[in-house]
Amino acid sequence: MELQQYHVYIIANKSNTALYTGVTSDLKDRILQHKQKVYKGFTAKYECNKLVYYERFQWIDDAIAREKQLKGGSRKRKIDLIIADNPSWGDLTEDWYD
Repeated sequence: MELQQYHVYIIANKSNTALYTGVTSDLKDRILQHKQKVYKGFTAKYECNKLVYYERFQWIDDAIAREKQLKGGSRKRKIDLIIADNPSWGDLTEDWYD
């Protein structure tokens, strides 16, 4: 039996000026939805579609709690997390959709 995985993620726009934090049970599908602007909202408006950071969780409650923590935190804290794992701010999905 495969364990369910949940992800908290941060996506950015091309110039890294807009950040969006979300939670999902299917990271690849959710990021593809952002890239294709499936839902009209903040990420479509500000063209946030570059995955720059994510964390994996086994339990949805833990993922939701972490998402709330990140959303309630400062922009600087989010930037520090991104830089620690992805200093070039590269799109972590570059080879997912080839």
